[in-house]
Amino acid sequence: IFITHKMDEVMAFSDWVCVLQHGNVVAVKRTAETNPNELARLMVGRDVLFRLEKEPRAPGDVILSLQNIYASNDKGLPALQDVSFDIHQYEIMGIAGVAGNGQQELAEVVTGLRHVRNGYVHINEVDLTNCSPLEIIKSGVSHIPADRMGMGAVGDMGVADNIAMKGYRSAPLADRGLLHPQRIIDFALTMIQQFKISTPNATTRVKFLSGGNIQKTILAREIDACTGLLVAVYPSRGLDVGATESVRRRIIEQRDEGRAVLLISEDLDELTSVADRIAVLYEGQVMGILTPDQVDIETIGLMMAGVGHTSPDRLSNPASSTKARGSHHAV
Repeated sequence: IFITHKMDEVMAFSDWVCVLQHGNVVAVKRTAETNPNELARLMVGRDVLFRLEKEPRAPGDVILSLQNIYASNDKGLPALQDVSFDIHQYEIMGIAGVAGNGQQELAEVVTGLRHVRNGYVHINEVDLTNCSPLEIIKSGVSHIPADRMGMGAVGDMGVADNIAMKGYRSAPLADRGLLHPQRIIDFALTMIQQFKISTPNATTRVKFLSGGNIQKTILAREIDACTGLLVAVYPSRGLDVGATESVRRRIIEQRDEGRAVLLISEDLDELTSVADRIAVLYEGQVMGILTPDQVDIETIGLMMAGVGHTSPDRLSNPASSTKARGSHHAV
């Protein structure tokens, strides 16, 4: 018996497939006689798109600018080395690479959780290098962390309290240092409906929700608070096909509404489907920046292994493919 929600594993390893939904068997199929689309529909009760279509957008102003970033990991060893790139309004920048090549440290540098040894972090043209997480939050940055329960949510708190976690300092959820419980519940109910969070009620402790609904709870809070930059780290990891589609749609919506998105993922299908540009990290260095139509398995595989480096013109700003923007775009 092989239990999974990953379609490629189902199709590759199984002879028969039994589909469960809400604890009930909804179908039993011979693997050779079905396909991922049919299985996804049986799992979630509707058609699921594995690749999302998005409208092309002209990049706007620079929201995040990293210039010559050097940072260490928790052991004091080099984690990021001379990392430079910009992300604009109406743009999703994907970060690809084998796990452990600086992705986590990159997210922490941008969100104020890790100091840099050298270089600059500019958000909305303001130098926020080595500023506190609170200062980064106040600048309009939201963070969907890789560790949902360790960093993204408090399991023993209710859904409403988790959703309100970024709004407790100010109106309408608080006034003169006092929280308004009913306003928090009302706000949470709106978010629960908007993000389709499946929960018995707004006070249910988050640890009792499924992984997909925990992620939707974090998404609701972070997207509601996001005014400039969304940092999403492995946002669909471990989720079923329905929750994965929902998360990716929300990320694209943020881009379409004028935010900048830093999307860190190990899923190349996710990056090529969602991102406008993809930077490949290897041992803390950017090996190159590609557009999805430039990505092929051989090229990106070599770059993820540290082989091959794109020419300087392919590291250029997307707002001007024929004109270099400046030295801090070269990696």
